[in-house]
Amino acid sequence: MDIWKKAIAFSKSIYELSGTFPEKEKYGLISQIQRASVSIPSNIAEGSSRSSQADFSRYLEIALGSAFEVETQITIAKEVGYITNDQFLKCLEELTILQKQINQLITVIRKSK
Repeated sequence: MDIWKKAIAFSKSIYELSGTFPEKEKYGLISQIQRASVSIPSNIAEGSSRSSQADFSRYLEIALGSAFEVETQITIAKEVGYITNDQFLKCLEELTILQKQINQLITVIRKSK
């Protein structure tokens, strides 16, 4: 699935970005943002393995929720000065595309019931 591949690539970029955060955030923001970003492709994958469209849709909703968590966390990272505005905007652009694609897939799955 293309959406899963994009989510994997996004998670990788979050790991690279959060690797520049201060060491004091190792168990705080770094851990939170990495776990939330990994949750996106993980829930897409797990949902796709389920036997019903309703289950798949539910896992996609969890992935979407994780994507919004990441959005909040990159906003905090920008506000506290861990990332530049340019880094924030680039990350937000990728994330917004991913959020829209997940939402579109949820819509398609719900209509196919």
